[in-house]
Amino acid sequence: GPAESRQSYLNWQKILDVFKASNSEAIHPGYGFLSENYKFVEKLERENISFIGPNSKAMAMMGDKIASKQIAAEAGVKSIPGYKGEISSDQQAIQIGAELGYPVIIKASAGGGGKGMRICWSEKELLENIKIAKSEAESSFGDSRVLIEKYLINPRHIEFQLIGDQFGNVVYLPERECSIQRRSQKVMEESPSPHLSQELREKMGKQAVLLAKAVGYYSAGTCEFLVDGEDFYFLEMNTRLQV
Repeated sequence: GPAESRQSYLNWQKILDVFKASNSEAIHPGYGFLSENYKFVEKLERENISFIGPNSKAMAMMGDKIASKQIAAEAGVKSIPGYKGEISSDQQAIQIGAELGYPVIIKASAGGGGKGMRICWSEKELLENIKIAKSEAESSFGDSRVLIEKYLINPRHIEFQLIGDQFGNVVYLPERECSIQRRSQKVMEESPSPHLSQELREKMGKQAVLLAKAVGYYSAGTCEFLVDGEDFYFLEMNTRLQV
C-alpha cells in the first residue's frame, strides 16, 4: 500500500486478504504497528485465525499503559507516580503537572518505542507538548490517549523477559540492562544486568510474573521496570516478542 501507515501496515483488511489468498495457517505479529493492537487480535479470534502471541484480553489489559498501571496497583506492584487515567483537557494536565512536580513525562497509552513521548520541565512545555504527543500517538498507533507521570531523571532501565504457556505457567528469564538509550530508544542491552543484586533480581522477576498471571498472559512478553537504587517501579509491559 501507500507510504501512509493507515493505508498499509495498519490496514487490517489488506492483511486478511493476503492471509486468505496465501492459505496461511497463522499470523505473526511482527514488532510494531498491529503487533500490540488487541482489536486486531479480537478480529482474528472471531474468525478462528491463529495469532502467534497472547490473547486479545491480556493484550488489551497489559498493552495499554493506563490499564496496566491500574492492574499493577491492584496486584500490589508499585508504579511510577502519575495519573493512572486518560488526560482529557489542558486544565487537567496543568493540575496533574503541579501535583507531581516537574519534570514530568507524557506517554502514549497505546504505544512504545519513544512514539508519543515527551519530557516536560515546565507547565509551558507541558501544554506545548501534549498536543504533539497526542497527534504522534494517533498517527503511530491509531489511539491518541496519553498519560502523565513523574519523570525520573537518572534511573536504570531493566526489563524482564517472560514466557508463559496456556496452562497458567509463567516464568521470568534473565533480565536485560537497557539503560544506554538515545531519544528513549535502547542502543544496547546487556544480560544479565551487572547492577542488580540477586535479591533485587528475584523481587523484580516475581513481580513481573505476578502481573502476567493476573491477566492470564501467555506467549512471550517483556515487563519493564525503572530502578532507582534499591527501589523499582513497574513501567510497562510489551505484549509481544522483543525486537
